[in-house]
Amino acid sequence: MTATGQVVDALAPTGVLRAVVNLGNPVLAQGTRHDPSGVTVDLARELARRLGVEGVLECVDAARHSFAAVADGRADVGFLAVEPERAEQVAFTTPYVLIEGVFAVPEGSPVRTADDVDRPGVRVGVKEGSAYDLFLSRTLTRAEVVRGADGTVAFEEHGLEVAAGIRQPLTRYVAEHPGLRVVEPRFTEIRQAVATGRDRDPVAVTWLRDAVAELTADGFVAEALARSGQDATVPGGTTA
Repeated sequence: MTATGQVVDALAPTGVLRAVVNLGNPVLAQGTRHDPSGVTVDLARELARRLGVEGVLECVDAARHSFAAVADGRADVGFLAVEPERAEQVAFTTPYVLIEGVFAVPEGSPVRTADDVDRPGVRVGVKEGSAYDLFLSRTLTRAEVVRGADGTVAFEEHGLEVAAGIRQPLTRYVAEHPGLRVVEPRFTEIRQAVATGRDRDPVAVTWLRDAVAELTADGFVAEALARSGQDATVPGGTTA
């Protein structure tokens, strides 16, 4: 899928595709700032290849930093969960990966299902600015959201009743900390998509959406997830 000059000028106005990658989401990106890897890194490089420009990666440690870089125009594309608050400032493609947000609680907690969390006196630790922070801040009416460097960090530092996070790393955390358990079912499905500035040329936004849809449908995303050793769902029913 080649890009027209109009698309290239709109998506890579500096002559390179500036992509921001969130190393704080281990399902989507791994490695270091100097040597990143994972599905988002592969997607950024493939989009740059299709545009016929060099891809330049900026690595950050939290989704809020990715969002700010795209919204401010410091990055041409970023990899973010689709959320209404974010959609006011950035344009999203369709999702390329679906991941789950889950809760963890002490073994003796009265919380048995995700629906039990929204109660007075329940405090939930979240990673500040994450998709599940935005979701829980929007949907919880009685429980309190407590933000930190990570949901588990807030959970530990403040002695909270609940920790929230992405299923894979939170499940590992529970396995490493006896006395905790993961609450089923998930409390949300997090739709990860590619984002660009809402002020970009609509022709370029359409090209980006079509390119990501093609890379999702043709197995590129599933193969990239498998190479990075990650277990996640690709829209269309595929689990990598």
